[in-house]
Amino acid sequence: MFQGVNLYSELRRGYQSLKEVERLGWDMGITADEVLAEIGPVQEVLDAHDGVVTVHDTSGGNIMLSLDGGCNGCSSTPMTAMQIFYSLKKLDSVNDVIFINGELPEYMRTFIDQKMEKESAEGTSEEPGEIV
Repeated sequence: MFQGVNLYSELRRGYQSLKEVERLGWDMGITADEVLAEIGPVQEVLDAHDGVVTVHDTSGGNIMLSLDGGCNGCSSTPMTAMQIFYSLKKLDSVNDVIFINGELPEYMRTFIDQKMEKESAEGTSEEPGEIV
């Protein structure tokens, strides 16, 4: 957001397109659809097990989501959350990924953050979704 301005209301008030907003240098961040597109191979597994990623908020590059449907009560939910966290944290427009139902334990979050720091220092990066 730009100086507390609601970009959508600005668009309604007269700016004709998102191109105009971009020209003015306002950052729209990432959309829920873009978040869902970025979770990659995890989506195939979710589809096969009736799992659902629900994106609650994307403002300020802080992605708030939950794993629902078949993910509720599944013992693999933390690993699924870890894969999603890793994929999304690789995006420049993402500052943080928060699972609102606690699907990602803190020790797994720390593991991914350390892995990404090591990859950055070494100049290597695996494809999204490959954690180990």
